[in-house]
Amino acid sequence: MKYALVANPEKKECLTIAKDILNKVDAIVEEKTAQKIGVSGVPLEKINVDVIITIGGDGTILLTLQKAKGKILGVNMGVLGFLTEIKANEIYEAIDRIENGNYTLDRRMKMAVYHNEERLFDCVNEAVIHTSEIAKLRTYKIYFNQELVDEVRADGIILSTPTGSTSYALSAGGPILHPSIVGFVVVPMAPFKFTIRSLVLPAGEIILKTGKRENLLVLDGQYYVKISPGDEVMVKKSEHYAEFIRFGDSFFERIKHRATVR
Repeated sequence: MKYALVANPEKKECLTIAKDILNKVDAIVEEKTAQKIGVSGVPLEKINVDVIITIGGDGTILLTLQKAKGKILGVNMGVLGFLTEIKANEIYEAIDRIENGNYTLDRRMKMAVYHNEERLFDCVNEAVIHTSEIAKLRTYKIYFNQELVDEVRADGIILSTPTGSTSYALSAGGPILHPSIVGFVVVPMAPFKFTIRSLVLPAGEIILKTGKRENLLVLDGQYYVKISPGDEVMVKKSEHYAEFIRFGDSFFERIKHRATVR
């Protein structure tokens, strides 16, 4: 089994755990993590292994999945860690279980994102198009498979996968989708009309056409692109998947646990 190690380089406790793991497990180390702990490393986009151990929160996982290839074993060092699986004191037991094949694989749909036909990074959670100025509404035309669905004035639009339906989209009033569903959630952010609600659409092509002002496109909260007036953003189901190593709780148990976290 080939391992890689990615830690949040801004948190000392994550780097301490990374050092400890590296003393006991033969692993490739992501370059920013490696620089912090004084070892040689490789760029994230060159990582292609069986298992990637991420140490941090969901943001660390999302960044890793944009560039690296491998099944994710997420070690939670954040507040919620909805995508993570274990705590720091469970790492070596988890590795033993992986070596023995005693785990399940949670396979999640990813979203392919295009800006004016240029393919960007795939998303596990969401692509968000929002105003580049505070408290300034923008106009967005939403198309599904070339058909105009609606024209919306709002602070922005969230295009979410089923995995992302429990994240930003949920906070903006969207529904929860089970991760086995193949589709998307479209959630306007603070829409001008009260009649505008979120949409659940099958996994066709969703196109957003922007109006006469600039916007920002944010992929999984990690990657930012400036959207010029008249630009198009298109999303569809990616041919790639995110794979998470799981040992216990079901999706519904995770939802119930999230409700208790403050």
